[in-house]
Amino acid sequence: MTGNSSRFAVSVHILAYLAYRQGAAVPSAEIASSVDTNPVVIRRLLSAFVKARIVTAQKGAAGGFSLARTPAQISLRDIYHAVEPHPTHGMSHFAPNTKCPVGAKIESILNTAFVKAQAAMESELSLVTLAHIHELLQPVCPGKK
Repeated sequence: MTGNSSRFAVSVHILAYLAYRQGAAVPSAEIASSVDTNPVVIRRLLSAFVKARIVTAQKGAAGGFSLARTPAQISLRDIYHAVEPHPTHGMSHFAPNTKCPVGAKIESILNTAFVKAQAAMESELSLVTLAHIHELLQPVCPGKK
């Protein structure tokens, strides 16, 4: 994730809510209420999930959003890639003085470290599915399906 963005955490929340309401077409306003944010923010993220084929959208009065796959088929890595396709780790605006001995090398040193860290993080995210998240939420969110 980049900077202080909550996009990934909000994304997991959205999809966990859709798993909780599995089988129903859930309006963005209902999801926004759960996340406690503006429906526009939710619709923007849902659009990324539709594009990534994680969520389907149904139009009309009874429309809404639902999971396109089972929770077991959606990893946190899938979610991360849908909303953070090109993480920059703060490097996009980083422009050190290349005439300085530190500035001349620091960017490549940091890039190497960030690439390794990114790979390790994505590897861990691939091990956790939305089904795991849903399972952990079951004791506190029983009932509604």
